[in-house]
Amino acid sequence: MSRSLVVKVTAGAEAPERCAQAFTVAATALASGADVSLWLTGESSWFALPGRAAEFDLPHAAPLADLLAGLLATGRVTLCTQCAARRSIEEADVLPGVRIAGAAVFVEEVLADNAQALVY
Repeated sequence: MSRSLVVKVTAGAEAPERCAQAFTVAATALASGADVSLWLTGESSWFALPGRAAEFDLPHAAPLADLLAGLLATGRVTLCTQCAARRSIEEADVLPGVRIAGAAVFVEEVLADNAQALVY
């Protein structure tokens, strides 16, 4: 039985290294065969919108848009309900495959058997 990895990223363009680390760890775990759930919270919420990840640039880091595409293809990407509401982001606004969910779903994921949670 493999472990699942839940990564909550709170940083966006204002803390690019922390943001990129979260996406890189999530994508690497996914490539290693782990079940991965990436949560976009705080300023990373903006990456749920089309085109926003492509605007992110950090030297010597994998393109955020590519990492996000991989996570959307075979992992789970969730936008925090409250974070979305504070930014006036609605379900119709987000990339295909991004779900909007709240704390109850996050807690369910991190408390599941064999789950590991990381917060960046």
